[in-house]
Amino acid sequence: MVDVDRLTSLALDASDPRSLAARWRGRRSAEMLRRFPELESMEVLDLGGRPGFWREAPVRPHHVVIVNIDEFPTPEPWLSSMVADACSRDRFSGMTFDLVVSNSTIEHLGGSDRRSRFAEVVHAVSDRWWVQTPYRYFPIEPHWLFPGFQFLPDAARVAITRTWPLGNRRARTRAEALDLVSEVELLSATELRRLFPEGELWKERVAGLVKSLVAVRS
Repeated sequence: MVDVDRLTSLALDASDPRSLAARWRGRRSAEMLRRFPELESMEVLDLGGRPGFWREAPVRPHHVVIVNIDEFPTPEPWLSSMVADACSRDRFSGMTFDLVVSNSTIEHLGGSDRRSRFAEVVHAVSDRWWVQTPYRYFPIEPHWLFPGFQFLPDAARVAITRTWPLGNRRARTRAEALDLVSEVELLSATELRRLFPEGELWKERVAGLVKSLVAVRS
């Protein structure tokens, strides 16, 4: 019998060094360090992140402020947690950072207007940034691990969410499934360039196909 939870973990659990997610994260971390070799001395704002990403990072910045709608315990003196809406520019008024980092957050914000406001926050607090998101046209949708999921009509995606055993988006009821389906909007390269026109678009590839996009300005 196939252990679907184990398969999902091996694909998506970045804390497992054997997983694909951990390998991909390691490759992105290496690219980030290449772009920002002084990362160890930088003040970093992480929009939508979690402490584990930085605790496991190969290089620890001088200080990191993690912004999320949930609060995380951060006893480390170099790590802080801030509960806030990453799309609220007023919430970050007067703040400046050496670098803004955001990994797999912008596709969860809820519409193009909120994505634009998120980009305004990034530009307001720093002129250097690293904003990563899964690529809309990669054939395997990364949250459900289902081929072409992002291109299906809502009714089909809701049905899959209630029955498909892989991925990290599962629901028992139709209402729960619809909430999960509505919460993820993958971006194209065109939209990410529109939001961050001053930067470069780095394309992370798997087997020659673009898996994720990073808007980066170093």
